[in-house]
Amino acid sequence: MLQLLTKSDYLLRETLLGLKRGGWMNWAAVSTVTVLLFLFGMSLQASWQLEGLLNQFGSQLEVSVYLDTGVQAADLQPLVASLPDVTSVTVISKEEAWAELLQELGASDLKNATDQLSGNPLVDELKVKARVSQAVPILAEQLRQLDGVDQVQYVDEAVQRITQLNQGLNWVSLGMTTLLSLTAIAVIMTTIRLIVLARRREIEVMQLVGATTTWIYLPFILQGLVLGVVGAVMAWGLIAGVQQFLGSLLAQQSEFVQFLTQQMQLTPREFILLPLSLLGLGCSVGLMGSLFAVRRFAVRGSKL
Repeated sequence: MLQLLTKSDYLLRETLLGLKRGGWMNWAAVSTVTVLLFLFGMSLQASWQLEGLLNQFGSQLEVSVYLDTGVQAADLQPLVASLPDVTSVTVISKEEAWAELLQELGASDLKNATDQLSGNPLVDELKVKARVSQAVPILAEQLRQLDGVDQVQYVDEAVQRITQLNQGLNWVSLGMTTLLSLTAIAVIMTTIRLIVLARRREIEVMQLVGATTTWIYLPFILQGLVLGVVGAVMAWGLIAGVQQFLGSLLAQQSEFVQFLTQQMQLTPREFILLPLSLLGLGCSVGLMGSLFAVRRFAVRGSKL
């Protein structure tokens, strides 16, 4: 126990000493990581919110199935409901559709209008809701193959645009995160390397008295982790501030905007996962930067 406390005290003192010697380079590294994680967090949050919103609207993109003359919609409903990615099936009989059409046209005498046209010219209809917007085209093709189906209609262009928008946002987020991650790693690597160079003589003395490479360079690795954690905390604080500001701003807007805001709220799982993702990426960037910084010195020292 005493040995563990002694080692922990050594690592803590050496890590703090290295951070103190880093000076303004520490601030540059933390700032870079904060910007990276802030943009990453905002894009990740926007992607989740947009995906939830698109799924909400996507599930409302109904496939209208018009049946052949004489085919009852109630007969096909169980078969359609059993198809994959179908969440609900609504039966609209031709009598209901005819009455609704006449009401929209302003005709009040249902029987007279029907007699003039020698009967109801409409057919039974099924309104099918898909689970996700991406499944709508596949589902529509499956419905066309069913016996008794005359025509299938859905908003094909809207579905494609929804899918493209979601994919485009994900690709932009990935590219931006990759570029900024490389920049943050380079800044942290430079910072740690300068600290190692500043303590070069101390390291040489430690090597002469038999200190292992692990214990010599572990404090520098911990310094990179600290820079990543600090950047993650600052980024989460900025994201929380932006969320609060936008929430208060949108609360004063129209009811439609408020409805969209409610639909874009993060789930409890996403609310917990967001700061964990920031912390994980921050630690990864800090660890990689510090490892790259000490690797050359560690290899050189092992050859001495």
